[in-house]
Amino acid sequence: MKIKNLLLIAFVGLFAASCSQGGGGLTGNSKMKTQQDSASYALGSSVANNLNSRNGVEELNYSAFVNGMEDAFEGKELKIEEESQQKIIQNYLTSLREKRNQKNLERGEEFLKENKKKEGVETTESGLQYKVIEEGDGESPGKYDTVKVHYTGTNIDDEVFDSSKDRGEPVEFPVNRVIPGWTEGLQLMEVGSKYKFFIPAELAYGKRSPRGSDIEPNQTLIFEVELLNVKEGEKPEEGQQQRQMRQKIKR
Repeated sequence: MKIKNLLLIAFVGLFAASCSQGGGGLTGNSKMKTQQDSASYALGSSVANNLNSRNGVEELNYSAFVNGMEDAFEGKELKIEEESQQKIIQNYLTSLREKRNQKNLERGEEFLKENKKKEGVETTESGLQYKVIEEGDGESPGKYDTVKVHYTGTNIDDEVFDSSKDRGEPVEFPVNRVIPGWTEGLQLMEVGSKYKFFIPAELAYGKRSPRGSDIEPNQTLIFEVELLNVKEGEKPEEGQQQRQMRQKIKR
């Protein structure tokens, strides 16, 4: 857990303690009567959302959580020494992440197992699943070519995490510079076609979580992809030969 999260929790504890000391504590059905009540509640819900979305904390002993804040702010002897707290928190968060990652993997495997039975879904040797939505009649890209596509990416719960269509602008990239599921799937397509890829975790981002995205480790991903254009690329060996030729000419 980041230090700023701990400080935020402490800040909430300060509000909670001040409310209880002032006799302004709220019950589950109480209304917000003062600015302090509203701020205390807002900070509490903010911390909960932060812990859940950023650190995956879905299970807490609320009594122990509040007790820890009260002991700290009231200057009581702590039940866990401060020197040990960070390690305990880190170990707990690590175990939660591992549990969530395993759950993502198992859910993805079960989804693909059922999905492959559906009409129109094809499965390749690697485990990539795809469905032809619309067939094109243009050229197919090679591994070293550059493609222009429109796409929408979702998880198996149909939650969109990225979409070039929403941004209103297609993207362009080399076929061999994306996740393995895309590299393989794109080479099955022809310009003008639209496919749906169902990509297992090992052909997507695996145990990694892309920086700044909502994709979790070990998630199975679904992409609807429209291939708009293909630009012929340069194979590595061709590039090496051309560089050597240019060097000879310069000499």
